Amino acid sequence: MNTYTIQLMLKDNIPDVAGKALEQDAKRYFQITTGLIRVSKIFTILSDKTKEEIFEFAEKTLKDAILHDIYMDKLFTDTSFQRHLYMAKLPGVTDDEGVSAQKTYADYFNVDISSGEQFIFTGEYYYIEKVLSNENLETLGNDLLGNPLINHIEYGKLTSKINYVPTVLIKSDVRIDKIEIDLGDEELVELSKNMLLSLDLKEMQTIKDYFLSDKTKEIREKIGMSDIPTDCELEVLGQTWSEHCKHKEFNALISYKDLDTGEEKTIDSLFKSYIYNSTKVIRERFEKGGNDWILKVFNDNAGVVKIDNESVFIWKVETHNSPSALDPYGGALTGIVGVNRDPMGTGVGGGKCLFNTNVLCFGSPYYDGELLEGMLHPRRIMSGVVKGIEDGGNKSGIPTINGSIVFDDRFRGKPLVYCGTAAVMPMYYNGRPSWDKPIDTGDRIVMAWKNRKRRYSRCDILLFRDR
Repeated sequence: MNTYTIQLMLKDNIPDVAGKALEQDAKRYFQITTGLIRVSKIFTILSDKTKEEIFEFAEKTLKDAILHDIYMDKLFTDTSFQRHLYMAKLPGVTDDEGVSAQKTYADYFNVDISSGEQFIFTGEYYYIEKVLSNENLETLGNDLLGNPLINHIEYGKLTSKINYVPTVLIKSDVRIDKIEIDLGDEELVELSKNMLLSLDLKEMQTIKDYFLSDKTKEIREKIGMSDIPTDCELEVLGQTWSEHCKHKEFNALISYKDLDTGEEKTIDSLFKSYIYNSTKVIRERFEKGGNDWILKVFNDNAGVVKIDNESVFIWKVETHNSPSALDPYGGALTGIVGVNRDPMGTGVGGGKCLFNTNVLCFGSPYYDGELLEGMLHPRRIMSGVVKGIEDGGNKSGIPTINGSIVFDDRFRGKPLVYCGTAAVMPMYYNGRPSWDKPIDTGDRIVMAWKNRKRRYSRCDILLFRDR
């Protein structure tokens, strides 16, 4: 297997918009004077094909003949540039451009890539005119261009070759660890921290009480399980009780005080009290007036209302706050793509997406104070989220028709990334309501896993019924 490097450079007569934007942002946000910046795309290809075959493949499929010059195995050099930044994906992080290039490779060479092994990886190589310190280069890489959670970064003097291949090395280990849960409060908190469960003391105490209860011990004994939980069981609880999956803040018991009026009250679930209840009240008012156009809410992938007797309107909104706080680009992109998917899976399926919308709230991009450990700067979150919304929505062919951006320091720790999608669907399929989703005994459920050999996988669940 050979390793080839393909570099695509914009021709000298093509304005480098991305380079200019980085130059301006470096000056605006960090007072770093970079001078001219040029951006290039790197494709690292692992292949048994010859150098000539790979070069021809890149010439015909990866390169834009109008925009790009192409270099192979030795990078473009220009002595007027003093420093470089190289950004790529870390091992196990999905490389969408690389995956797309692999599909093109498979079509071009007529080869089977169904094994799921990744062999084309992408990155960006930045040429920087001025001599910058390593600290400044790292700042540009981590605070403007990438995220240490998902990006590999290299910087320094210009190089003639790129040697990085994001290889995932995972040793096989079928061991199951039993985790002692009969611990004191401090030890429970420490266990949560060490296992990265992100569960508080009360949640850990609930888990402890469950596993130590006589009923649980009796049930586990009958099925041949130890009364001590395994590491997998605790990981499952940590994931399903996470803020992102369980929306604990939305469902919590909240003691609220209005600092202006002095009014105090207890709110039992923001979701039930305001979102669900408001919808319920509105629906009841319409139905009393003989208006039954609200067909489905809160019990499917998306809500459904009646347009007329032939069509229905599907509407879904979703927050992706916590993922966007950690990985702004990926968090926002999966948020918008997620709400694109849901209308298509509502009812018996088949909704046609019409448009996207969003509300985005960030801390001030000019904040110059201290940040908590692991916290990204608001401007980094903002730029990543906006790019993720753009790439996840507009570039998939579903236009973003409106939106709102709000700046408030209360969103400095965690942004609000509120994504929405609207779709339309026929009222009936073969004489049956399209928006209804009956699940009956005897229906078949098929789970289809994708990219099984990758570190992260997606599972699509399909429901088939005999009618």
